Amino acid sequence: MMDTPLLLTSFLKRAERYFPEKMIISRTSPETIHRIPYKDYVKRTRKLADALTKLGMKRGTKVASFAWNHHRHLEAYFAVPCAGAILHMVNIRLSPEHIIYVINHAEDEILLIDGDLFPLFEKAIPFLKTVKHIIVMQDNKEVPESSFPNVYSYEKLLEEASDEFEFPLDLDENSPAGMCYTSATTGMPKGVVYTHRGLVLHSMALGLADSLGLRETDVIMPIVPMFHVNAWGMPFAAVNFGLTQVLPGPMFNPPLLLDLIEQEKVTLTAGVPTIWMGVAVEQEKNPRDLSSLRALVCGGSASPKGLIQTFEDKFGVPFIVGYGMTETTPIVSLSTYTSAMEDWSREDKLNIRATQGLTVSLLDTEVVNDEGEVPWDGKTMGELRIRGPWIAHEYYKDERTTEAFRDGWLYTGDIAVVTPEGYIKITDRTKDLIKSGGEWISSVDLENALMTHEAVLEAAVIAIPHEKWLERPLACVVLKEGKNVTKEELLASLEGQFAKWWLPDDIVFLNEIPKTSVGKFLKAKLREELKGYQVNA
Repeated sequence: MMDTPLLLTSFLKRAERYFPEKMIISRTSPETIHRIPYKDYVKRTRKLADALTKLGMKRGTKVASFAWNHHRHLEAYFAVPCAGAILHMVNIRLSPEHIIYVINHAEDEILLIDGDLFPLFEKAIPFLKTVKHIIVMQDNKEVPESSFPNVYSYEKLLEEASDEFEFPLDLDENSPAGMCYTSATTGMPKGVVYTHRGLVLHSMALGLADSLGLRETDVIMPIVPMFHVNAWGMPFAAVNFGLTQVLPGPMFNPPLLLDLIEQEKVTLTAGVPTIWMGVAVEQEKNPRDLSSLRALVCGGSASPKGLIQTFEDKFGVPFIVGYGMTETTPIVSLSTYTSAMEDWSREDKLNIRATQGLTVSLLDTEVVNDEGEVPWDGKTMGELRIRGPWIAHEYYKDERTTEAFRDGWLYTGDIAVVTPEGYIKITDRTKDLIKSGGEWISSVDLENALMTHEAVLEAAVIAIPHEKWLERPLACVVLKEGKNVTKEELLASLEGQFAKWWLPDDIVFLNEIPKTSVGKFLKAKLREELKGYQVNA
């Protein structure tokens, strides 16, 4: 067989050759939506590569992006790695301290930044050690005033660049193409480097029928940010398969997302549970036509069964739960059904939908404890470990590599069970699991049950110290607007679903639950805020 390298350049050439008129629909401001055919997108991508090369980008150069989901960010997704450099997608929601750390740690030399984010970012510029050039991405060619000497207009640079730039043909498929850093609930973020080979194989997996089944006829809208694990790899795959892409840009909200789905006839969209909770509330108030959607993908944290039921049974939209991490590019598993489940009851199917799903092809997963791999009984807990061709094998220049990567596996830190059908169900993070009287309690199961209640918008369960049992569960709940429910009523709703000793000792009602930069509940902060909390009698 021919030993042809797996490179992102092949995706770009394919889009240009076979799908020149397919559209990228890019919202860059509340007033502006661009409609760019792939033939023009590829020309702009070549121009960007030419402009960056003239500024000193070489093979191995780190180029940071600090941007929303739009066509310019998508141009960087290919211009940088296809030229042999490395695109570092910086999470704009990290703390200023972490943003400075990741840019310095990655040794980024060129920074691409959205114009509306520049004023927020400028305070960090004096602390950046390796950045030589800053390019401002916005519709006009103005350059903001700055004490930094080398600030350029993205559009002006493209105006002066050549669209005949030739991408190198001799790249190694194992060479780095991109970087992301974990969102880090404790300590500094950890860097993960993605190779051309890993991104290509991951993209192909997204096209499998038993995965997301991405196809040329799809219109996709990744709501998950392009700065968060490659927008789950969807932009790369979309260019390869010639999909119409809807990129929602900055400062979106549930009404806007629903409008885009209806107006652009979106067939597949993806985001975290907190996004879909807000969308569900808006859809119930002001319904849109969602008939174009063949599936909605949800990941980042566990999806409440009630949320899944709302979308599937009330809105008629299949709701697929996915699992992955920064370290896994990220798709590991998806809660798609098998043929054996066709005659299952609605409740049993919902239970499967609420799992993290079946491992996708080409990956290996195991749930292990001190006794080895756990039985597939849906009860025995262990730590999930993963290996495969798009799974990282180390962190970038970080001694914490030895904690997570052992014996050829990535140890995820996620505690899980495996159903008799082989579906992974995450029950907790190792640091969030509650150990009461020597027995484990899953905070995730309790949270999902609480969020099934019609009055509850969000719920997070944490461990609080207990003199006798060492730890006990405490539930933190945010109610839906205009809804009321008592602590006693919520506890009563849990009875019968769980053993009595699993039930929270108390329920605290909050205005909001702190979240990480990617929308996950920030339990470390909750534990700090509620340190010393005494259970009410």
